[in-house]
Amino acid sequence: MIYEVRTYDLKPGTVAQFEEAFGEALPYRQEYSPLAAFWHVDIGPLNQVIHVWPYENLGERERIRAEASKDTHWPPPNNGAILNMNSEIWSPAPFMRPMGGDQKLGDIYEMRIYTYEPGSIPELIRKWTDAIPYREEFSPLAAGMSTELGGLNRWMHIWPYKDLDDRERVRKEAAESPHWPAGVPGRVRQENKILIPASFSPMH
Repeated sequence: MIYEVRTYDLKPGTVAQFEEAFGEALPYRQEYSPLAAFWHVDIGPLNQVIHVWPYENLGERERIRAEASKDTHWPPPNNGAILNMNSEIWSPAPFMRPMGGDQKLGDIYEMRIYTYEPGSIPELIRKWTDAIPYREEFSPLAAGMSTELGGLNRWMHIWPYKDLDDRERVRKEAAESPHWPAGVPGRVRQENKILIPASFSPMH
């Protein structure tokens, strides 16, 4: 299983319209393959939307995207709202549950992306495999995966919360656990985004 994470930067003031058009066209696109998640950024890089598509492998992705591109309803109209498009392929960690499938996990999501020195990701996954059961005593993991294509040596973890107060409480409690965080040397960059799921997002 792989996940394509597509990040679009939009013109200011167009996120709501883009999200609406995407939702209207989505039933036609999902005749070919399911959507895993759709969010817009609430805190972080503004005017940005993120949609996640699962595929069995790169061959299936290529085939499905070719089929969907022939559909007159897809992609949805954007009226020139898209300023930039970025696509990355991510590989899920062995302990990650599949994304999508109508999971009611939270009203907000935090996406944290860490960049590591080359060669660090295998050790990270080993340590997270041991530590994640303890962290999930406080809140569930929505995704944990590393880049396969795109910006390499990156680790993404996504956490759902009821609201920002819930996030602050959970992170404080988890930090008091002797098993968390699962520290791994070689981290060179950290970034995070607070995301709001669309009404049609399977993960909401």
